[in-house]
Amino acid sequence: MGRRSRKRGLSEVPAATSEERSSAPAPARPKPDPAARRRARLDEAPKPPWAPVPLNEICIFVGIIVIAVALLGGSPRGLLIGFGLALIVISTLELCLREHLAGYRSHSVLIAACAAVALALPVILLTGLSKVVVLAVAAVTFGLIWWLLRNLFRSRSGGMAWRA
Repeated sequence: MGRRSRKRGLSEVPAATSEERSSAPAPARPKPDPAARRRARLDEAPKPPWAPVPLNEICIFVGIIVIAVALLGGSPRGLLIGFGLALIVISTLELCLREHLAGYRSHSVLIAACAAVALALPVILLTGLSKVVVLAVAAVTFGLIWWLLRNLFRSRSGGMAWRA
């Protein structure tokens, strides 16, 4: 039994002829709201103040090179690895903040995690607090900042909670 073996019921409304179809105006399709799109287009990306110069990409590339030099035998390994990671993290965080604050793409989790680490790292290194207390403070900080950034993104993006 194939697909066409069943008989289809006859409809009460006769089909329109080709002349009637060409003379009748096509029903207008409602256009989707541009703010309601989940997919962000590249031309909507916020431009940095140094727009023609790809400074973020250059910083990330230099950071990768510095880390590679350190791993291949640079003398002050710890310093070079720290400098390379700092270049990569700062450049990435700047791009994420710019995109998030413009309502282009949501980076709430990444920004909140960076803020929690930036708070917890000096506290654990400079004080004698237990790691469990510092971890709890970092988790509360992460949750609060994530919630605030998510609400900020909703207001900037026209009501969307996330955008890819």
